[in-house]
Amino acid sequence: MKKINNKYDTIVVGGGIAGLTSASYVSKSGQKVLLIEKNKECGGLVNTFERDGFHFDVGVRALEDAGIIKPMLKDLGIEIEFVKSPVSLGIEDEIINIDNIESLEKYKELLLKFYPESESEIDEIIKNIKNIMKHMDVLYGIENPLFKDLKRDTNFIFKKLLPWLPRFLLTIVRINSMRMPVEKYLKTFVRNSSLRDIISQHFFRNTPTFFAMSYFSLYLDYFYPKGGVGKITDAMEKKILERGGEIKKETKIVKVDANKHLLKDQGNITYEYNNLIWAADLKTLYRIVKVDNSLLKNEKVFENTKKHILESRGGDSVFSFFLEVDEPLESFKRITNGHLFYTPSKQGLGQTHRGDLQNLLENFENLSKEEIYLWLDKFTKLNTYEISIPGLKYPGMVPKGKTGLIISILAEYDLFKKIQEAGWIDNFVSELEKDVLNVISNSIFPMLKEKIIKQFSFTPLSIENRVGSSEGGITGWAFEKDMPVVNKLQLSSTSVLTSLPSIYQAGQWSYSPAGVPMSILTGKIAADKVV
Repeated sequence: MKKINNKYDTIVVGGGIAGLTSASYVSKSGQKVLLIEKNKECGGLVNTFERDGFHFDVGVRALEDAGIIKPMLKDLGIEIEFVKSPVSLGIEDEIINIDNIESLEKYKELLLKFYPESESEIDEIIKNIKNIMKHMDVLYGIENPLFKDLKRDTNFIFKKLLPWLPRFLLTIVRINSMRMPVEKYLKTFVRNSSLRDIISQHFFRNTPTFFAMSYFSLYLDYFYPKGGVGKITDAMEKKILERGGEIKKETKIVKVDANKHLLKDQGNITYEYNNLIWAADLKTLYRIVKVDNSLLKNEKVFENTKKHILESRGGDSVFSFFLEVDEPLESFKRITNGHLFYTPSKQGLGQTHRGDLQNLLENFENLSKEEIYLWLDKFTKLNTYEISIPGLKYPGMVPKGKTGLIISILAEYDLFKKIQEAGWIDNFVSELEKDVLNVISNSIFPMLKEKIIKQFSFTPLSIENRVGSSEGGITGWAFEKDMPVVNKLQLSSTSVLTSLPSIYQAGQWSYSPAGVPMSILTGKIAADKVV
């Protein structure tokens, strides 16, 4: 080993939003902190990049506050300009804008137009969404107390926090009663399989009912930083450096010696820590950590946790298609808001993304490319697309007279991996891009056909390589009955604990499901533990 680099009070590994949060709060406390990131830039999936004057968001397209993001920024002394990011929903040739709670009636009318025979079932769906929206109002009804100075802000304690707590605890009980996968839940009262699909295919496989059916409430909360979601991570990085923290990029940790409190990177440089916050992929940590059993709090717990984590699977991934278009924003504004969830066919996916795909994966070696392409054609025609148009949220995101689009669909990592191993991944991605473009230009955006300047895409393999997430997962772990991490909100304070000495975990891999707010929350909890 080379000479040990300086000793740090705390080292944070992983410069995504959770790691940035941890490093921000540890540096704020005055500790000597080092943030280590394997990429050229921090932020992970909360990032924005520029090509040819077009600005695109890497992963997250918009943000919901959840009583966490804005209080965190305020607490850190970070000022960022935000704009509302209104959502549109569409099926075939019908698009509605979600402006406020009254838009729920427009959503009901949209569903009735395509499924008039299912009126009573649609009424039940809308009723359930309304009830869950009430729970969401309670859940995120106040600023999260973790980001408040409770010793000084007694007004917040007595006028907001204490009256809110009983309602919050009751809401948690109700949330925990709605953990059934949304597909299974909808089958209990929706007989129309296409109607079930049109709702459930928005979400990851086996998404809990509460998490899925809260989507309408989240749409009303979406906001967007002027200049892209990367403005948040850029500001947090700057704040860490201002407070004396250090950030080391393009550095990959290849060994963790928990006995000696040492890390080693790919250049054979070592770093010593008093406390370590691991805000990167948990599988990686358990693959590279070395620890003597005598130092463990509980050897059996550690071995079981390690086995469980290494055998578990990252959550669903996405395919994202980026387009630079020679067409003004006004052409798209006449059709949609800057954030659109669009399904080109009322038929729904059916078994295309479940049974058919599983059969394809199991028999992959016996199938021809043509058979896989036939499945792909059906998959793209029946899917639901998340379409982001950054310039409609903030015009400075694109050159004048141009438009940038990000078109995303849920994608199966294993399929891309098998095709890569078979040696024809480039051809497959080209075919997928062509199919997506055909579907979108033949339906919602006909102006695309002759106006593409440039196009490129990110696959689940790209996400795995760039972010380092197992199976290209974008919200942590797959929704299974027995997750390897905490997944109950009332237990979130314990989600950062490990059985490894002086090592804490944070981010989407420490709590599931974990979007941006939960990643921030675990980053803050981990920082509080070491401070």
